[in-house]
Amino acid sequence: MFRSFKKQDKKPFPSVKRNPFVANHLLNQIEKLNAKAQKDFLKTWSRASTIIPSMIGYTIYIHNGREHVPIPITKYMVNYKLGDFVPTRIFNKPNSKSKSDTKAVKSKSDTKAVNRKSDTKAVKKKSDPKSLR
Repeated sequence: MFRSFKKQDKKPFPSVKRNPFVANHLLNQIEKLNAKAQKDFLKTWSRASTIIPSMIGYTIYIHNGREHVPIPITKYMVNYKLGDFVPTRIFNKPNSKSKSDTKAVKSKSDTKAVNRKSDTKAVKKKSDPKSLR
């Protein structure tokens, strides 16, 4: 009726007991490419799949909800999920300027010409006695 307050033995996390999840179609494609000894690219929508050591060296195109983003798999990515490396949302800072607010200058020579014109106007205003009145 009442629970016992005895200390229970600590058990490992469930992820240690179970095998990592990898989508079957992705696992089959990797096994085929490993048998051929080719390092080709793979295209997948399975963001929940775990990266396993047999995936190292491949470039996997992972879907982010809008497009497939190429991610080269390295040994440091093992045991992470594919979706961890492809963000689905883009965070815009509230103070950042949009593309329409910023003025693009075509080349360095254009900026020099603009600077020279502004400098000459400032000099003329200072030296002209009529502007002081």
